[in-house]
This record gives sequence, C-alpha cells and structure tokens, in this order.
Amino acid sequence: MHDRFMSMALRLGRRGLGDTWPNPSVGAVIVRPQDGRVLGRGWTQKGGRPHAETQALDQALTLYGADLVKGAAAYVSLEPCSHKGQTPPCAKALIAAGISRVVMPMEDPDKRVSGKGVALLEAAGVEVINGIDQELGVQANEGYLTRVLSGRPMVTLKTATSLDGKIATHSRQSQWITGVAARRRAHLMRAEFDGVMVGTETAILDDPNLTCRLPGLADKSPVRIVVDSRLRLPLTADLVVSAAQTPTYIITITGGDKSRARAFKDAGVKIIQTPPDDEGRVDLGVALSKLGELGLTRILVEGGAQLSASLLRADLIDRIAWFRAPMIVGGDGLSAIAGFGVDTVDLASRWGLADTTRYGDDILETYRRLA
Repeated sequence: MHDRFMSMALRLGRRGLGDTWPNPSVGAVIVRPQDGRVLGRGWTQKGGRPHAETQALDQALTLYGADLVKGAAAYVSLEPCSHKGQTPPCAKALIAAGISRVVMPMEDPDKRVSGKGVALLEAAGVEVINGIDQELGVQANEGYLTRVLSGRPMVTLKTATSLDGKIATHSRQSQWITGVAARRRAHLMRAEFDGVMVGTETAILDDPNLTCRLPGLADKSPVRIVVDSRLRLPLTADLVVSAAQTPTYIITITGGDKSRARAFKDAGVKIIQTPPDDEGRVDLGVALSKLGELGLTRILVEGGAQLSASLLRADLIDRIAWFRAPMIVGGDGLSAIAGFGVDTVDLASRWGLADTTRYGDDILETYRRLA
C-alpha cells in the first residue's frame, strides 16, 4: 500500500517542475488508512508556495471535514518543512490537522529542515515512516538535491540527432531531423526545467526563442540562458528583444565591454559575470554555481556542440536526453558534441541507460551519469 500512494505523491510532485524554484517540487496525498480512500492531493504551487502538504490538507478538509482527516496518513515526496519561511511549517500543519502517520522517501538535506521535520512530527506523536521508494524520491528531487548539496543546478544535456550523431547536414540544414511528436516532447521538457541554456554560436546562427510553445503552456517557459564570453549576441536577437516578456540571462566573463553589457541590461537581460577559464572563456563551474545561488535547480542544455563538449569535459552534465531520428547524414554533417580531448576509450565518460521511449518514428534515450 505504501508504494501505491508514494507513487501518487511522486507523480504529483512532477506537476510543479520548472515552477517552484528555489523550492523543491513536492507532491502530497492524504489517505484514510482504514479503507485507502484518498481524501486530498496537492503539489507545490508556482513560486514555491503554497506547499504540497497544505494544498492536500486544504482539499481534504474542504471535501471531507476535520473528523475524517483526523487520524489520516500523509504521503509526501520529501520531508515536511519545519521552519517558517514565506509559509508556515508544513510539519505543524500536519500535526494541527491530526495526521497520525507521515510516509516519505527521504529527509530534506537543507540544513534548515534536515531531520527537524521528522523530529517535530515524532515529538507530537506522529508516526514517521522514512525510506519508502527512496531511489525514486532521489530521482524526483534530483535538481533540488544537487543545488542544496553541490551548490549548482542539475544539468541535463538534450540533443536531437540522426542515427550517426549529426545535428545538421554539412550545409547546416537541420529542419527537421526529428518528427512532430519528438519536438512536442522537447518543448514539454522546457516546461519542466527552470532554465534552458545555449552557447553563443547556437544563439547567433539559429536565433532561437527557447520558449515552450505548446498550447496552454506559454507561461511555463524557462529562464533563457546564453553562455556568451565576449557578448557577441546581437541586440536584435529574439532572445534580447523578448527579454522583457521572458527572463533572459547572459553569462559572460568579467572585464568585458561595459557599454555593451549596459545595452543588454537596458533591454531587460540579466548579465552574470565569471572569471575567464584557462582558455579565456566563461568558467562553467562558476557559472553554474552562480545560477544555483539565484535558486535555479534544473538546467536544460540545448547546444551547441562546443558548449556541450565543455560541460562534459568539466564533468558538469548529470543527465542526457538524446532524441535519435531514423536517418543517416554522413561524416560531413555537424556533430552534436565537439571534440574534448579523449585520447583513449578508457577516458571516455560512461553513462547508464535509464529509459527509452518512442515518439513516432523517433527514439528518446535517457541516460544518467555513472558514479
């Protein structure tokens, strides 16, 4: 029974992905233990509040009343918070409603919470069952956990290629390698991430908008991020022109053209500066740390080949989402990832296949970094 309702809580938590940063996207289910009736469901709302537990409790109390809720169990996809921030502590709300048991996959590693929510609940006589579907809980909270534990967002590299790993022909023609269903899934991925990142060449050559263009999901577009060491992005680029409507960040090196940086700022673009790395480019480790400081938990990297290679070389990619179309472009096509100095096979980065899903004639392979 625990697995069933925990699975429900984890699925509910996915609904808030991309909307709740810097808070985790949590799901919660209130269940009557006598017969397994679901009394209330909730997930973290836009901007991180209200929290999932209070959403589920409010629904349960409205639909069924306090008498039925008293003695119920709460299934939550992360330890309930115990500190007062912009919302009251969820642990106290569960106690006040008379919840008798809280089931969760893991504790929250945030030092303001870590174990304190459990202690608060147990001190009030609430049974706490921890570790149910722990691995799934870690995966569901991966972006938030990466930011809390490593100080940077979780990074997913997304690419769409031919079977031989090409993103375009030798003449740079690339529309469309994948079909409609795969492209729709890629847009949905944007809605599930806090930020979408591209390199300078991709931003200049493709002039992308990087928004979620699925019906009804325009307000789910992520922060657009361009890694542009020398501020070469044209002020007429769509990303700059639309910065007032959809947040746009440019990451560049310190000591650059101040007048050009000012022009970007005047257009509504946020400028983030890092010291140059050994090659005079943006230090990507520092850049991701700064994005973590801003609260971003999940970044989707959509190219180009040089940015992808640099992130892989720096061991800053956590997941890969690789769309493969059933076509062969040939060796003179453009590769998805530039060279990054792998001399022998044993030095190549290794990945574990986590999932394979078909979208029309195309295949999406999802990989996780091996420890």
